[in-house]
Amino acid sequence: MKVEFWLIGKTSFSYLDEGMTVYEKRLGHYLPYQSSVLPEAKNAKSLPPEQLKQKEGEVVLSKLKPDDFLALLDERGKQLTSVEFAGFMEQKLQLSQKRLIFLVGGAWGFSDEIYKRADFKLSLSKMTFSHQMIRLFFVEQLYRAMTILRGEAYHNE
Repeated sequence: MKVEFWLIGKTSFSYLDEGMTVYEKRLGHYLPYQSSVLPEAKNAKSLPPEQLKQKEGEVVLSKLKPDDFLALLDERGKQLTSVEFAGFMEQKLQLSQKRLIFLVGGAWGFSDEIYKRADFKLSLSKMTFSHQMIRLFFVEQLYRAMTILRGEAYHNE
């Protein structure tokens, strides 16, 4: 199964891109992985939040295939420890679906249609992080999960 990490819009913080690059290179040793930046809606800053979420959702839905497993990174999602997340990944990587997609929404979150289509919601913390920061945090956790599954020394417990 291929793991894809979809992001709405580019980040304006180069240090986040640099950090993501470090972990994405490492991930290539463990699984087929790709991150994709989906374009922001035109005139995004002038749109009301609900309309912006709707437009972002339309872009996401147009790229999804019926058999994709869609996991949203959402503050109201299920919280897992790093070891539990590794177990989640181990289970999902054995499914017959071709793509496991993790999605970070824009600043206002997801449309109702995206919530309805989602197969899983994952929260990385009880705290709220910006949709920019969560990119780096998630990629590091995905890398950590892969090292846990391989029994490597990266994760200390």
